Amino acid sequence: MFLLISDANILIDLEEGQLLQAFFDLPYQFKVPDVLFHEELSEQHGYLVDLGLLLGELTPASMVYSFELRQRYSGPSMNDCFALALARQEQCPLLTGDMALRKAAEKEAILVQGTLWVVEQLVTHGVISTADALAAYDRMEKAGRRLPWVLAKQRLAKIAL
Repeated sequence: MFLLISDANILIDLEEGQLLQAFFDLPYQFKVPDVLFHEELSEQHGYLVDLGLLLGELTPASMVYSFELRQRYSGPSMNDCFALALARQEQCPLLTGDMALRKAAEKEAILVQGTLWVVEQLVTHGVISTADALAAYDRMEKAGRRLPWVLAKQRLAKIAL
């Protein structure tokens, strides 16, 4: 099964869109750095592990790389740098909606996907319908999540054709 590393941002978008259960029905494995999970997610989102979220441990070399990333890029948080380092360590794509982390990942030659891609995967794999996706986008927008809403809906319309 294809592995994807996620930051907290994507998971929060999906939670606001009420898509977390569906997310784990995709034919992928999802992993976050264990440090990120314990610092940002475990208190209010500990159930994610029960849904299928995997926790990844950084090797000592990846931990050093994380700190180098934090010095190299001013935008991403330390936990974001842990996620980027884990993606590099596992040699797999990174899921993020954070623009600073996305730019850093691209400079580090790590493939990046975002919330729109995840929602499109849910539709493409038949996990949810296009109507469900649009309703999820509406919930995300009402919750104050920041996504390119016009583009999101345009891309969904192309999938529906």
